[in-house]
Amino acid sequence: MTDRPKGTWSIDEILAVARDRLARLTPAEAHAACAAGATLIDIRPAAQRAAVGEIPGSVVIERNHLEWRLDPASDSRLPWVGGYDLRPIVICAEGYTSSLAAAALQDLGLNLATDVIGGFRAWRDAGLRVARPAERTVAIAPGASPAYGA
Repeated sequence: MTDRPKGTWSIDEILAVARDRLARLTPAEAHAACAAGATLIDIRPAAQRAAVGEIPGSVVIERNHLEWRLDPASDSRLPWVGGYDLRPIVICAEGYTSSLAAAALQDLGLNLATDVIGGFRAWRDAGLRVARPAERTVAIAPGASPAYGA
């Protein structure tokens, strides 16, 4: 292994810094927050969702589109993203990528962004509802806001 270039960080350091900024939630806490109006954002790729399922009521925005779709200042934002008071709770497979994604959303000014400790795996293991993608219960009409648990 070569010496790391001066001024760079390891992924473990980047992850630790990101998580220091977040008020991370357990699956039960995330479930309760969504029932109270937060928006659960599933950033997992389609293949992962197809293989193990989705969370009914979640909004699917794959990781490579996340900042553009949720930045209130972006021309590519979703129609229901109207301001910086949005409370996105990001979920990935195991809670690593979601921490980095939530920190990136905070960088955009979405200061309430956070993620789910343990990701989808912990959500499912906690006995919270999951479904196959074909059983998705939420369809977001243009201009509408997602409704959790619909």
